[in-house]
Amino acid sequence: MIKVALLHFAFEDYTIELANSLVKYVDLTLIHPEKVSDACINVLDSNIRVISFKKPRIRDPRNLLAMGSMMQIIKDIQPDVLHVQETNDPWYDWTLLLNKMPPLVTTIHDIFRHPGDNMAVFGSEYTKRLAFYRSQQLIVHAHQLKKILIEQFSLPQERVNVIPHGELGSLYQRRNNHNSQPRDPNTLLFFGRILPYKGLKYLLEAMPLIAERVPDVKLIIAGRGENIKQYFPNGYDDKSYEIINDFIPLKEVSNLFQRSTVTVLPYIEASQSGVAALSYGMGTLVVASEVGGLTEIVQHQKDGLLVPPCDVRSLADAITCLLTDRSLQQRMQTAALARCQQDLNWFNIAAQTVEVYQEAIKTRH
Repeated sequence: MIKVALLHFAFEDYTIELANSLVKYVDLTLIHPEKVSDACINVLDSNIRVISFKKPRIRDPRNLLAMGSMMQIIKDIQPDVLHVQETNDPWYDWTLLLNKMPPLVTTIHDIFRHPGDNMAVFGSEYTKRLAFYRSQQLIVHAHQLKKILIEQFSLPQERVNVIPHGELGSLYQRRNNHNSQPRDPNTLLFFGRILPYKGLKYLLEAMPLIAERVPDVKLIIAGRGENIKQYFPNGYDDKSYEIINDFIPLKEVSNLFQRSTVTVLPYIEASQSGVAALSYGMGTLVVASEVGGLTEIVQHQKDGLLVPPCDVRSLADAITCLLTDRSLQQRMQTAALARCQQDLNWFNIAAQTVEVYQEAIKTRH
């Protein structure tokens, strides 16, 4: 059995579900900073060994010691493969440059920083590229991202693997103890970090057009980021809008998706989307912009609808079409849930990931 160390500093949901399925195939140890361990409580398979280490804030020079602890953990495990979820942490990137690593697999969730994302660590955009070249194998979630790595970073195509982002609905249902919430027939959800690239302004411009045909339409905006008030200079009608401009506790996330009929992703740029992966697992329909990796997650007119980015009229038409056609809703919901048993299923994803590990071991020797 391959011995695998799985290291993550973020992307907790993805890592939890990947680990829960990987442990059926490999001897697995999960390594992470103490501050992300809260997200993993009660949702990890008990067969997974978990090791935490202290990791200070990014500007703290004691990160040097933290990286020393992390490397010691890896050396003690002596894994056949080290699998790292993209860290966006320059301390890790320099550690990667200066140390001999086991055969290394890195999952790259976002090749570039999203436009307007001021939360990223200064310099990480450049240092993270060390992982592109130091890894024996890379995993991305869309063919479009593979193309960028090959064309813009001159990586050989046999080192870049496309494995879809698995569904996250079942994880959030477990966190909520499977309590289910009735669905509101005309409720839309805009969920996640609120940043310019998410295109919220286009959805807000589309709302009056939708309301002309669906008078009781309601939009839930849930997440942290930009100040929402800038979008509503004259206030808003709380019959049409419910705004939670804050971090959403993990236990409450599933209720938002269960209540909503459609999740809207009016993004102007995207690499992949955990929000779409979560929607599909919850049976919540998706209307998304036809950009980046979204075009591969959402299968247009099968399990969701794609519209041109920044096109308010097309966005309003697609949302109205879904809200007013119950049989279309059912057909797409059935297709989305079926995909959770197919390409978005974590056991299938884990099996493909193990093949990447075998390749990494082979290319290293």
